[in-house]
Amino acid sequence: MTEPFTPVTLITGFLGSGKTTLLRRLLADPALADTAVLINEFGEIGLDHHLLERIDERTVLLTSGCLCCTVRGELSDALRDLHSRRAREQVPWFRRVIIESTGLADPFPVLTTLHADPVLKHHFRMERIVTTVDAVNGARTLANHAESVKQVAVADRIVLTKTDIADAAAATSVVRRVRAINPSAPLLRPDDTSLVDSLLGDDTDATARADGVAEAWISEQMAAADAGGNPHVQDVTAFAITFDHLVDWTAFSLWLTMLLHRHGEAVLRVKGILNVAGTDTPVAIHGVQHLVHPPLHMRAWPSADRRSRLVFIVKNLDARAIERSFAVFCASSASRAPA
Repeated sequence: MTEPFTPVTLITGFLGSGKTTLLRRLLADPALADTAVLINEFGEIGLDHHLLERIDERTVLLTSGCLCCTVRGELSDALRDLHSRRAREQVPWFRRVIIESTGLADPFPVLTTLHADPVLKHHFRMERIVTTVDAVNGARTLANHAESVKQVAVADRIVLTKTDIADAAAATSVVRRVRAINPSAPLLRPDDTSLVDSLLGDDTDATARADGVAEAWISEQMAAADAGGNPHVQDVTAFAITFDHLVDWTAFSLWLTMLLHRHGEAVLRVKGILNVAGTDTPVAIHGVQHLVHPPLHMRAWPSADRRSRLVFIVKNLDARAIERSFAVFCASSASRAPA
């Protein structure tokens, strides 16, 4: 019997944006008792002698049942070690992993570690990236720190923190900036009653979640296209391509691979829902820079609209160049289609 993948969630966000506070709240939920946590720094999280049982010099057992480990070396080493000790029953069984990155971290190396490591890629799977954004200082942070822009751009979920102390104008400004950078990620607040389910829901229902998320970002992108604007934030551009014809999956995969091979550093994110020839239901795609996740065959179309859509978030890359490249791909695919 094949061992199931262990889902991994990355919590990122700029310095002081509330990552540790969010993590503390998540770990207080009984549903996450069987979770391993990797953090670069213990920070503010309460790990005193009343709350933990030390397993070794870097691993502790929280009262919730979660494992918590410091990562002082390579992330791949920490994950390999946890996987090995779980297999030998030297640590309590964990069903998922949460990684909290440092505030200045680029999320991409974590994704690369899971995709490229010859051992980890067979045992762990990146489920989603959660980014915290400070409602008080977020607009200033996004204006001054490129790392924070990238953290928002690659997010699957965005949590707007400190809304209880931010004035309405500041919070509105932050939301506007966040939506300009990443118009497709669901925007959540720490006091949402369904926060844990929204961030860390059981991945066995991934298709259902993808249906809902796809419907949300389709609506947002179509509204943005109708408004006639391509928002820019520090040379980061979000734009959508919509097309009617059926997609030749082989040709499309080749085009996307070539695009990311040449411009992967500049393509912060690409998401899409495709009407693929030979399938009755849509295919969802998701890529971050050079990495593309396996395509997801959705259960049904989220609406009566059967057009394919691609949403790009790019940095210092001309959207028109991608559109022209895609137009050439479409013409080439059409010329190869049987009469």
